[in-house]
Amino acid sequence: MVTATFEIDKLLPATFTVPDLSEAEFLEFCAKVPDATLEYTPDGTLLIMPPTDPESAARVFEVGRQLGNWAIDQHHGIVIGPDGGFRLPGGSRRSPDAAWFNEVRWEKAKTPGTRFPNFAPDFVIEVRSPDDRLPALREKMEEYLNNGVQLGWLIDPIEGTVTIYRSGREPEVLANPASVAGEGPVAGFVLTLKRVFAD
Repeated sequence: MVTATFEIDKLLPATFTVPDLSEAEFLEFCAKVPDATLEYTPDGTLLIMPPTDPESAARVFEVGRQLGNWAIDQHHGIVIGPDGGFRLPGGSRRSPDAAWFNEVRWEKAKTPGTRFPNFAPDFVIEVRSPDDRLPALREKMEEYLNNGVQLGWLIDPIEGTVTIYRSGREPEVLANPASVAGEGPVAGFVLTLKRVFAD
């Protein structure tokens, strides 16, 4: 178990090498830094990230709001924001900025005694913040696809691009789009980017 007594929150962002981290150990880390976002990579690296700036948070909220409204209107699926997380089949733990997943699939994946069963959402969105490094975000998007995510969007307000990730295909980059249309699991969803790309 985690026994460190130093104040992790004063060292953020931080990374630790913690191979084979159990669910209990991961949750213990989370309890030590309740205001931070924690993720865990397939190679055993624990990432502890401080809260983002208000403008980036507003962009993430806008993306989640539009996706959530669409899901409600369509009366199907579950939408979560960055405060939720997944334990992907490959062993990593990720918290996308927004995600949609099939409710029936989720019910089947639930495992008694664990909060995070092996499960990949159908669709994810990541929104780049000023502190995010593009190579790391691109690796994360590929990791999502490798673990069963069908569709992913990497939204970069800094460059004004949306990169679409689809299983079995090369990423497609849209430059300064006014909107981006869903397909596959989220066919019919259209994300308007005016507020997401606003300075």
